Amino acid sequence: ARARVTGPWLAAFAAAVAVWLGLFFFIRHNTHVLNTFRTDDAREALSAEYERTYKKYEPLPQPRVVAVDVRVDLDPANGRLRGRGTYRLVNKTGTAIDAVHLLWNEKITIHSLAFDRASTLEHDEPRFRYQIHRLAEPLAPGAEATLTFDVAYDRPGFANDGRETAIVANGSFVHNTSVFPSIGYNEQGELPGDDERKEQGLPPRERMPALEDEAARRNTYIANDSDWIDFTSTVCTDLDQIAVAPGYLQREWTEDGEYGPRRCFAYAMDAKILHFYSFLSARYAVRRDKWRDVNIEIYYHPGHEYDLDRMVDATKKSLDYFTANFSPYQHRQVRILEFPRYETFAQAFPNTIPYSEAIGFIARVRPDDPEDLDYPFYITAHEVAHQWWAHQVIGGNVQGATMMSESLAQYSALMVMEKEYGRDKMKKFLAYELNGYLRGRSGEKKKELPLMRNENQPYIHYQKGSLVFYALRDYIGEDRLNAALARYIEQVAFQQPPYTTSKELVAHLREATPPEYQYLIEDMFETITLYDNRVVSAEATPRADGKYDVRLVVAARKLRADELGEETEVPLADYIDIGVFAAPGPGDLEFGEPLLLERRKLTAAETTIEVVVDAKPARAGIDPYNKLIDRSPRDNTAGL
Repeated sequence: ARARVTGPWLAAFAAAVAVWLGLFFFIRHNTHVLNTFRTDDAREALSAEYERTYKKYEPLPQPRVVAVDVRVDLDPANGRLRGRGTYRLVNKTGTAIDAVHLLWNEKITIHSLAFDRASTLEHDEPRFRYQIHRLAEPLAPGAEATLTFDVAYDRPGFANDGRETAIVANGSFVHNTSVFPSIGYNEQGELPGDDERKEQGLPPRERMPALEDEAARRNTYIANDSDWIDFTSTVCTDLDQIAVAPGYLQREWTEDGEYGPRRCFAYAMDAKILHFYSFLSARYAVRRDKWRDVNIEIYYHPGHEYDLDRMVDATKKSLDYFTANFSPYQHRQVRILEFPRYETFAQAFPNTIPYSEAIGFIARVRPDDPEDLDYPFYITAHEVAHQWWAHQVIGGNVQGATMMSESLAQYSALMVMEKEYGRDKMKKFLAYELNGYLRGRSGEKKKELPLMRNENQPYIHYQKGSLVFYALRDYIGEDRLNAALARYIEQVAFQQPPYTTSKELVAHLREATPPEYQYLIEDMFETITLYDNRVVSAEATPRADGKYDVRLVVAARKLRADELGEETEVPLADYIDIGVFAAPGPGDLEFGEPLLLERRKLTAAETTIEVVVDAKPARAGIDPYNKLIDRSPRDNTAGL
């Protein structure tokens, strides 16, 4: 017998094929026609070609951006943008500059570009968006020039790696570097991984210049074409949205524009800022509050009010702590702005903090659950801290730069958290940070470096940075550490090149550290130091007077690791906490109130400790709050 496909089945099959073909051509049109399709191998080959072609221009003297005046017109519903602007440039080098090199986002369309003097477009490579403009008359040392431009961005469908989400119907978040040009060769376009570089015939590449590279200190680690700039902007959007950029609102109006009726906002900053800013637009509601004479504004999506009180509270307490301990806040407002959960981060720009709804605005924190971390409170404190650590103190583009921004923002936020929740509640957060650091170093593909030489490695500058600075505070005292940080800010805030380095910060920390704790500077900042601490035995015996004898035997080892993870045991002569604790109470996780917490100098592989406590103990151990970097922290305490 022969089966035959009859009418209804044939029609259904034909319809399915038509749908499949239609979908195929629709996807192909978006990924290959509207957008450029590149495989991973093709992208890597292109990056390698960029480096081989333009790396030679990296040392060339280039003018610096000193002032920016830009206008951004957003069309949120259609994913479009028109940007117009002016850069004021200054030749801060000692030699004349005869050509200006510009680098653009490859998805930007340039409608016009002009200098305030005669110039010729000598080179324009569309694959790399690298341009060389030859000046008819070289720009002399100290001389100024003006660059004006008119550009556009249009989100054409979707690419093979997904749809662009910078400009969306409700919740656009656009970074200046994705719209406007940077000046000079930028190493961020290079292949970072040594394996990929080897496949492309390129030598291995260091992630950052060496700490001792004085030439690299001419730039911050954020930008290589500017120092501190004057900044004004106008942002226009749909009539039902609010658009925000760093600075203070000067005026608001409506007009008819290229994208129809527009609502426009003009902003100006009254002090110099980094060449690092953003533009946001959404159908915002605004929560307003005040700290002293500083306005607090939270721009949020209506219905996402869950954590607004927590964010306001964290902002106020952060401003309290940072101004009292570090230096005055440099702005007259703090703004936090929600953006959609296409991304899950927060980022601090001058007086403006874009903040993903996923990690704050819709977070559920149960105050009565000791397992919950109040991360909206912590993240808010961390981002406010960046107004000091990055937007007052910014490191040069050398190893260790992110210790001054990220590690110190972590420490600052930890102190605000501790004031809010108490020192005993910090154990869970420190355990989380320790776990993150240990996971990060186990997955390191190139090399782990000490904190003061980290190369923008998140598991080091975030997680290890938290542990190190929190522990240093505990050893030398909060007042002493904060006084050292305040002196450091006074020395380097808002400085011009050469920019500060971690060596300068560590020198302040060393000066503030008492003689008996000087070894900590080497352990925490200059080397990779690990501990293997554990309880060997623990017992408690009731006494006739109602107190308890506690006998504790602890083991301790100290190790140093090199950048590839090879470990060597080193002599132990360290001060380490010994603790005895009551049974957990309501809200406690592992143990309760400390009945004894003291620091002992340990020099032997095993040490017997005998103490008397006033109440019934339930647990005891060594380094019970996991302030030291121990790969097996769970055996630091034992039940009694």
